[in-house]
Amino acid sequence: MKLAPCVMVAGTASGVGKSVIATALCRVLREEGRSVAPFKAQNMSLNAAVTPDGREIGRAQAAQAEACGIAPTAEMNPVLLKPEGEGRSQLIVLGRARRSVAPRRYWRDRSALWPVVAGALRTLRRGYDVVVIEGAGSLAEVNLWRGDLANLRVMRASDARTLLVADIERGGVFAQLLGTLDLLPARDRARVRGLLINRFRGDRSLFDAGLRYLRRASGLPVLGVLPYAADLAVPAEDSLSLDGASVRGPVDIAVIRYPRISNFDDLEPLAAAGAGVRYVASAAGIGVPDLVVLPGSKATIDDLEWLRAGGIAARVRALADAGVPILGICGGLQMLGAALDDRAGVEGPPRAVRGLGLLPVRTRFELPKRTTPVNGVIGAPGALFGGSLPFSGYELHVGRTDRDGCAPFASVSGPGGRATLDGAVSLDGRVVGTYVHGLFTSTAVRVGLLRVLARRRGVAFEPRDAPADRYAALGAWFRSSADVPRLLRAVELGRG
Repeated sequence: MKLAPCVMVAGTASGVGKSVIATALCRVLREEGRSVAPFKAQNMSLNAAVTPDGREIGRAQAAQAEACGIAPTAEMNPVLLKPEGEGRSQLIVLGRARRSVAPRRYWRDRSALWPVVAGALRTLRRGYDVVVIEGAGSLAEVNLWRGDLANLRVMRASDARTLLVADIERGGVFAQLLGTLDLLPARDRARVRGLLINRFRGDRSLFDAGLRYLRRASGLPVLGVLPYAADLAVPAEDSLSLDGASVRGPVDIAVIRYPRISNFDDLEPLAAAGAGVRYVASAAGIGVPDLVVLPGSKATIDDLEWLRAGGIAARVRALADAGVPILGICGGLQMLGAALDDRAGVEGPPRAVRGLGLLPVRTRFELPKRTTPVNGVIGAPGALFGGSLPFSGYELHVGRTDRDGCAPFASVSGPGGRATLDGAVSLDGRVVGTYVHGLFTSTAVRVGLLRVLARRRGVAFEPRDAPADRYAALGAWFRSSADVPRLLRAVELGRG
């Protein structure tokens, strides 16, 4: 069977915008009438998503699949590493957790995963017109080429036509691009078909001389100078993206940013709706918000102990006593309970600890990890959401949480259709915990929460509607500053 061509979005470094540009390219190719699928061989991220068949992949690849207009599959991100702390990461292969690995052992043994990577890419190339491959880190990390899974080896195996991305905002854009090209072996440099410069601010015409120099020095076309944009609807992979990510609004939501925060994109729909969302890492930084959120965590007990050591736990309890609503999602739900029992050593050293004591629930950590999409209805009588509201999302956790005399948050059902009860609500209705990620992508839940918070604060606030097609603006952003016809010809996907 003929295999589809591949276009690779590679970078001069981590954080230059590969995920955003790969997502935009997925959207543009879809608009050009292609059936397109995303691929990232190896990802390291604490932001994960669950596929319709219950597999776990990087959140960015799930977003790219959405931009392509298709359902995400495990083949789109065959290897996912989720940092756990203490120099270890959880290894997830084709959507299933295998084991916890130390970096030295993983780097030594990862070449054994190449057949999995190659097989996943081959599956996608058989099913679509074109595959958009996102690289990892820098294309020119010469110390990592041996045993490489995500960059040169994938480029060579797929004969990918490659676009090299640099971030002008961090400075040194000429050195980024020309240095990367200079370090590549000749056969790999020949696969680079064009350059993209990301996060440009100011008057583009002032950079014309720089563009001419880059074209002369590299022998490659500069196919786009993409303007800086604060919100492009693409989930971040790294919590470093939360630096400066806080936004102000008429409703003030404080999100606790612990060291192993995960799935922090759960709160992005609230910010997009116009709410103020702040990520705080100190007790003093919390202030007196309208809502405190304890998000997911990849190391729940470690992050709980971090809350205690920094005085944040005491501050959250004091705010709850003063009537400020508290919401815990996944690991946050577990922290809000009376006790967390990990004597089996599922998340780390065997131990059992006290929780924050704000919900009458107890959590026992146990395998297997629950990874499933869910639909549900909030049935809690509490004051935080204002009624029975439908939602969809996914669960992604280890452990079972049992209630002790309190109401559940919601009734949920997975692909099999069997209904179960999720989460917990305090007797006064102001402390809520749930295992459901992606809760606020549901319009009814998002609007219901923000209206309740605005009413409690005494402000007039109507949440903004989410766009019907969240990736249309991303495609328009890319087209406005990239020469799309020339780009398609450069990667041999043009129509003449």
